[in-house]
Amino acid sequence: MKFPLLLITAITGMPFIISCNSGSNDDAKQKADSTNTANIDTAKMRDTSQTHPVHMADLKPDADFAVAATDGGMLEVALGKMAEQKGMTSEVKKLGAQMVKDHSKANMELKALSMEKHIAIPSEMSAKCQKEVSDLEEKKGRDFDRAYVDLMVKDHKGDIEDFKKEANSGNDAQMSEWAKKTLPILEHHLNMSEESQKYLNKRYTYTN
Repeated sequence: MKFPLLLITAITGMPFIISCNSGSNDDAKQKADSTNTANIDTAKMRDTSQTHPVHMADLKPDADFAVAATDGGMLEVALGKMAEQKGMTSEVKKLGAQMVKDHSKANMELKALSMEKHIAIPSEMSAKCQKEVSDLEEKKGRDFDRAYVDLMVKDHKGDIEDFKKEANSGNDAQMSEWAKKTLPILEHHLNMSEESQKYLNKRYTYTN
């Protein structure tokens, strides 16, 4: 389904890296959601006056998905870079590097697709994701390794659910196809994270 160019894009160069404000009024994710909602509502009113309405409200679930996926992707890259620098084991450093590589690529693809669809996406991480970064920054050594790997398992389980929903029931065919194409990468990340989790449990149990 194609949609008229009625949504305003709120993008300012978005590789998945961050500079996030803590105040809710400055939350880039909330701004993107609000922009999409407002412009879809405006489009709906315009649609009712057209001979052949396009029903812009159909795009709202896809816009919500794009915003959430962008926010989560920025988080994965930020945490991955931290793991490359602070990881105590080569296992964690390797996992972090893989996250940076794959999520950066996916992020640029989603940015291009969102621009094509004129969907507003955040240019900075949400306050919630920024807090996850701040919390992890406080950890060191084996505590950092375990916390990072545990977070990757948890986050990717949630991401996979969201991507499956978009892949199977998204209203925009291109956005659904992108989610379907990206799913195997996320599933691979989950597998890697779970294997790293097992590795760390054995390693640190042995060294205690």
